[in-house]
Amino acid sequence: MGTTAAAAAVLTDVVDSVAAPSIERIRDAARVLAPLASRTPMEHSRYLQSVTGAPVHLKCENLQRTGSYKIRGASYRLSRLTPEERARGVVAASAGNHAQGVAFAARQLGIAATIFMPMGVALPKLAATRDYGADVQLVGDVVDESLAAAARFAEATGAVFIPPFDHPDVIAGQGTVGLEILEDVPDVQTIVVPVGGGGLISGIASAVKQLAPHVRVIGVQVANAAAFPASLQAGEVRTVQTKPTIADGIAVGTPGRITFQIVRDLVDDVVTVTDDETASALLVLLERAKLVVEPAGAVGVAALLSGVVPDPGVTVAVLSGGNIDPLTMERVISRGLVTSDRYMTLRIGLPDRPGQLAVIAALIAEANANVVEVLHTRHGSGTQISEVQIDISVETRGKPHQAAVMARLEEAGYQPRVIVT
Repeated sequence: MGTTAAAAAVLTDVVDSVAAPSIERIRDAARVLAPLASRTPMEHSRYLQSVTGAPVHLKCENLQRTGSYKIRGASYRLSRLTPEERARGVVAASAGNHAQGVAFAARQLGIAATIFMPMGVALPKLAATRDYGADVQLVGDVVDESLAAAARFAEATGAVFIPPFDHPDVIAGQGTVGLEILEDVPDVQTIVVPVGGGGLISGIASAVKQLAPHVRVIGVQVANAAAFPASLQAGEVRTVQTKPTIADGIAVGTPGRITFQIVRDLVDDVVTVTDDETASALLVLLERAKLVVEPAGAVGVAALLSGVVPDPGVTVAVLSGGNIDPLTMERVISRGLVTSDRYMTLRIGLPDRPGQLAVIAALIAEANANVVEVLHTRHGSGTQISEVQIDISVETRGKPHQAAVMARLEEAGYQPRVIVT
């Protein structure tokens, strides 16, 4: 993603050390956060256990206040401001979870907050941030432009910039997730964590490796925004060009200076998953666990389902957030159905005479599939004057059932072509 020079100066924030926060500091964060953040539930997943062959538990930060773990780091950072800094107010830039975390924490602690968000921010996230009492300024088309605006605001007003991940206080606050995991699942062997800028996994790894160094901590990024693998391979922070991804909450092109060093020193591995694997994981969480999770929060489950975490043993997958707007959820669910072989669209050329659509529907019904949508046109590419073209979408029960539907249509003399698989 990268940042402008003005924003980078604020994001870096002067620190004396890049060492991982001590366990005492993380425990202090837990004490401070007790009245501000929820201790989120730990849910066991029988379905995921059947996939991995070992117990899998879900750390439900999607059920956290404000809908994500971000409230932890933001609240602890704000709690450590001096009275003079509190009087100056705080400023942050975000398109979602960090904005809500800072806004909520500022309201609870009586601090004025200004949040810069891009013009195209999802309306539910915009409304929630305003509802928490922040002064929201819509600036720019992307978060980088909002960050630059926040940097200018901080310089002009003296407001304290609250970085989304690259600050020891923020990392310590996120580390309280690690404390709770070890308390709730003391026999855990592997913890799987979504990774964007690295604040959450840095905090979890800092806590876990000091108390239970034998526990593996595995980070997960989406392939279209995988800055950590490239940086770790190079041995230094590298910026990658992010591509569009449904997991926009972790689409960060440059690791933090502090978080990179903690991940390098403490995290066992960082793996990647695709958008299709993420969509399938979100669908599994909806259907099997009855949990609403945003795509960024589902990548840990995607990693377990895709097998990129070998021999996980007793596992905790962190569901980092649940802030997903309904339209995005609809698109992601549809994609998850497609990638799970439970939905396909067929294109079929038919003679232009009455009753043909009814014949096709009857053949599909004979194959025990359900028609959900039909598009009928005389203007399809390659269609003859005497023909029509239909695109017919059907629900199926996996690849064998899809093959059976195709075979039934072909036996009847039609030539169906799959256009969504």
